[in-house]
Amino acid sequence: MTVTLGVLDQTPIKSGSNASEAIKESIDLASLTDKLGYNRYWLAEHHGSSGLAGSAPEVLINTIANVTKKIRVGSGGIMLNHYSPLKVAEVFSMLSLMYPERIDLGLGRAPGGNQLISAAMSYGSKIGAEYYPTKITDLIAFLNGTHHANKALEGISVSPKADIPPQIWLLGSSAESAKIAALLGLPFSYAHFIYPDGAKETINLYRKNFKRSNILTSPIANICAATICAEKTSEAEYYAQSRRLWRLQLSKGDLGPYPTPDEALDYNYTKGELRVIDKNLGACFVGDPKKVKSDIDLLCKECEVDEVLLLTITHDQSVRLKSYQLIAEAFGL
Repeated sequence: MTVTLGVLDQTPIKSGSNASEAIKESIDLASLTDKLGYNRYWLAEHHGSSGLAGSAPEVLINTIANVTKKIRVGSGGIMLNHYSPLKVAEVFSMLSLMYPERIDLGLGRAPGGNQLISAAMSYGSKIGAEYYPTKITDLIAFLNGTHHANKALEGISVSPKADIPPQIWLLGSSAESAKIAALLGLPFSYAHFIYPDGAKETINLYRKNFKRSNILTSPIANICAATICAEKTSEAEYYAQSRRLWRLQLSKGDLGPYPTPDEALDYNYTKGELRVIDKNLGACFVGDPKKVKSDIDLLCKECEVDEVLLLTITHDQSVRLKSYQLIAEAFGL
């Protein structure tokens, strides 16, 4: 099996740094991975966080598509429960006009922040999260000319409209997301970095329930996986200390700036916190190029997919860039 590699970027803010630098680092990473031969570059959406700068992926998509040449650029994803399907269709149609055959529209339904932030994002709207599948159907209709779920929207056109619409993907880590993707006939991207244990079962559920659509005649799935690769496994394990503390903070609802490895090593973990860290270890492939490639290959074989988007965060940008380079070399990109 030939594995295609992509990038999932959360635009992390490091301790001692700021959002402006985080955005610059995302642009630099996109430029490198474009040259290395990665296939996709997806930008995540988060709100109200001092640790992540990606509150408006559609803005970063434009910037990154402009500084790259071949790599597909998209959202990983747009949290559609917050927004109007028409507005999202207009934004991504415009992007597709500007960068033909290079734009992906990944959709998700996570709040992207705490309950208050989620309420603020949807301020003025009476449409709840239960309408998420309906919104997807209407968004597809705006972009692809299919039938709307909300018949009141029939006759409304996106203008200007791209001749080649963006690729629409549904993102998720749950059975419900897999079923929605399957029933709507959309490609499905599984968030292994969030819930590694459910990957095979959820993707199989998606395939089992897949319904042919105007977009797809057969199911297509990929996986987003966290990785930290260095020339030696011991180095990678050292850099991974940052992620372990950061994930612990995330479990407590405190997603602050990404710590240094030494800050993580100096942290006084309780026994309960160590158990949380041990539970999260499987959510990231850490090691030298041979080990990380083996981990990715095994995951692809188990889940029967041939595309993986890599999420790599390290405090040192040069280490992050090197990780993507080493994995690209290991896969012969």
